[in-house]
Amino acid sequence: MTSPVEIACLALDEAPLDAAEGAAVVFVRPDGSLGPAASAADEATGGAVSRLVASKGFRNKPGDAAVLAFPSGLKADRLVVAALGETAADARRAGGAAAGKLASAVATVYGDGAAEIQAEIAFGAALRLYDFDAYKKRDEETADDKPRRLRFATETPEAVAKLSKPHAALAEGVFFTRDLVNEPANVLTTDDFAARLGAMGELGLDVEILGEDELAKLGMRCLLAVGQGSASESKVVVMKWMGGRPGDAPLALIGKGVVFDTGGISIKPAAGMEEMTMDMGGAGVVAGVMRTLALRKAQANVVGVVGLVENMPSDRAQRPGDIVKSMKGDTVEVINTDAEGRLVLADVLWYVQETFKPAAMVDLATLTGAMIIALGHHTAGYFATDDGFAAQFEKACKDAGEAAWRLPLGPEYDKALKSRLADMKNTGGRPAGSITAAQFLKRFVKDGTPWIHIDIAGVALMKEGSDLAPGGATGWGVRALDRLVRDYER
Repeated sequence: MTSPVEIACLALDEAPLDAAEGAAVVFVRPDGSLGPAASAADEATGGAVSRLVASKGFRNKPGDAAVLAFPSGLKADRLVVAALGETAADARRAGGAAAGKLASAVATVYGDGAAEIQAEIAFGAALRLYDFDAYKKRDEETADDKPRRLRFATETPEAVAKLSKPHAALAEGVFFTRDLVNEPANVLTTDDFAARLGAMGELGLDVEILGEDELAKLGMRCLLAVGQGSASESKVVVMKWMGGRPGDAPLALIGKGVVFDTGGISIKPAAGMEEMTMDMGGAGVVAGVMRTLALRKAQANVVGVVGLVENMPSDRAQRPGDIVKSMKGDTVEVINTDAEGRLVLADVLWYVQETFKPAAMVDLATLTGAMIIALGHHTAGYFATDDGFAAQFEKACKDAGEAAWRLPLGPEYDKALKSRLADMKNTGGRPAGSITAAQFLKRFVKDGTPWIHIDIAGVALMKEGSDLAPGGATGWGVRALDRLVRDYER
């Protein structure tokens, strides 16, 4: 698990700049002017802050941060100067960018701007300070080599603390997702994953775990076929949060949870296969959102359902050429066992509609490498059957600062899925691979149900860090979907 991140709000007189130990963080306003703390730091350092801001190396753009090491006139061993920006999203990036420059176990951030802006600064700093260190040996000399606790000094500590409470719930959801995605597959088995979700019943979620016998009775032969080559039992976990009006149809969140993906009999190349521990990223996001909703007592009805399987080659594994029958009743010819995520989602999508009659559905999956080719590692691709729902989702993404781009659906892509032997094939080949995968899933969405499919293959895990996350699991989607849920709150 990650080390905890603690941010304490203090009044300015409790954390004077000239007595700050470790690192001190100050901000430059959009017009280039210095706020009170930055002005005090500039005076104490003989104009060093002003010279830094005027230099070509500091652009004063969102995400821009620089370090003055061992600043003269201050007790701090480094002074971090960050661009505050104009919007709440800019402030969030400023806090994250500043946190990324910290190197000591002690740091004090001197807030600037309205209380709402300062709460965003603290939120961004918390997100960036995440550190998955469960398997790293640390001795006394290195135990405190990263800042895990920040002091946030402000003129309005009570207001900032109050505004930060929803952010704290959201940060915990993001961290929960990151922890799940970062875990190795020998730890995060289907049993362990289901147990972690089951434990969220303590938060008020209604959690139900369906095993293979129950899934077989439901007719989830596509999902079961993916996991039949593994010793780990396939499962479906249902998480319900009914904080909205009684009787209102829920929003359904659905996640692909392949805890490890070898590709099955259509085995993947060895190079890079270790990253396939993240193929449960969609399920991880759904879990993180549900945790956030429970922690903040969301006034909405939301159901989160994840399919947990492991795709392994063995004498029991499904083969290319197998034909399996979905819960819907359609048959699927398996052309490539590495196109397994859509088989998992097909059954779960149908189960959710049959069981909960949702107002709308969103599914998330690390589904196709083609999405990485199309959009890289900074933007998720999504598909939608309803323009109004798509507009809501895009607004939520913009508000949360998580980028997504809509790609097309269309009957012309169905031709690639035609099978000689079954109702459809599970892959349409390389051309438009992400689109044909979405088109496959669309066959399991009932007419009239607004549906969005999000392919997070490129954004779930990043080798290099960003303003709001270190290298590794990002937790992409938790913030955007929490924002989307707010539109459904009573």
